[in-house]
Amino acid sequence: MPASAQDKPRAEVMHWWTSGGESAAIKTFADAYEKAGGEWVDTATAGGENSRAATINRMVGGQPPTAAQFNTGRQFDDLVSQGLIRPIEALAEEGGWKKAMPTALVEAASRDGEMYALPINVHGQNWTFYSKTVLEKSGVAELPSTWEAMIPALQKIKEAGFTPLALGGQPWQERALFNAILLQQGGKDLYMRIYRDKDEEAVRSEGFAKAVETYGALRGLVDAGSPGRSWNDTTSLLLRDTAAIQVMGDWVKGEFTNAGKTPSEDYGCTIGLDDTMLMVGGDVFVFPKTEDEAQKKAQDLLVETMISKDAQAAFNLAKGSMPVRNDVDTSAFDACAKKGLELLKSEDSQAPVFEILVSASLAGAVDDVVTQFWNNPSAQPEDVVEGFVNAFEVEG
Repeated sequence: MPASAQDKPRAEVMHWWTSGGESAAIKTFADAYEKAGGEWVDTATAGGENSRAATINRMVGGQPPTAAQFNTGRQFDDLVSQGLIRPIEALAEEGGWKKAMPTALVEAASRDGEMYALPINVHGQNWTFYSKTVLEKSGVAELPSTWEAMIPALQKIKEAGFTPLALGGQPWQERALFNAILLQQGGKDLYMRIYRDKDEEAVRSEGFAKAVETYGALRGLVDAGSPGRSWNDTTSLLLRDTAAIQVMGDWVKGEFTNAGKTPSEDYGCTIGLDDTMLMVGGDVFVFPKTEDEAQKKAQDLLVETMISKDAQAAFNLAKGSMPVRNDVDTSAFDACAKKGLELLKSEDSQAPVFEILVSASLAGAVDDVVTQFWNNPSAQPEDVVEGFVNAFEVEG
């Protein structure tokens, strides 16, 4: 006898994937879940901060979804401490897939040795995407491999009548650009001393000051439409060949894919500026604790589906990210993804994203410091140094 619709595991999934590329990606999970016998109920809220707030409100209010998206890191710490998140360690052990994941992401998804979140992708967050057409029309032969050379190249692009730097003026985007510069110019050791160790000496170093100065030099190289603009609307400047570069995570690639563009042919991509160090992060789903057996069954099926090799390949191809499992067939992945996959082979070529290393409150404080500097042309690098030192002292 065929199962009725009521017998299907019904999963309400909360997330913030609403752009064209993101919608195409989440649909691969929905299709896989329904193919596995479940019913997917999609609850999308534009903007990560808005979506997370809605999730937390529902969980605290006793009306949780089946699963909810967070970034890899500490955003869900309070929910774990309140006993509102279901640990999935038993499912991880049973599935045997944890050992196929990057150690840093397993640790970021775990609390006291137990997994409380399911990593579903690896996002590199320090990519530079660029319009080959704009570079050519501006007389820039190739993308510079250092920020020292990049600044004059961007000035040349501005003189040619194009927007040099496509940036969405939102605090998280401004901070993402700063951190990409810090990792590139300062190196992994300085980056880790600052964010992992909260080392005041590192913040007062010449290397940190240099990164801040480089960041400040970019303030005059964005377009007038930058303030408040979403990252995907910013990507459209590259798609229309009106802007030269965008420094952003590889979710940008999903927008290019959705527009039918091919990497290395229609646009260019580098990790950092020299393809040597990948800033590793991603997305996770958490599963609210429930006594409802039907919901537990739906959660079990979601975990099994999302982490399966086939779903990992389909989702990440659409999303622009890389599979979180290292045993997935990646032969169909594009030239950009293969650069990232190469760096994932060695932990020496990876640095964890800022969100993994700092608390949510410190992340907010750093965002405030960076965005205040970016949006105040008269602000000096010393203001950023003192802002970081003060933020660390408050945290400590």
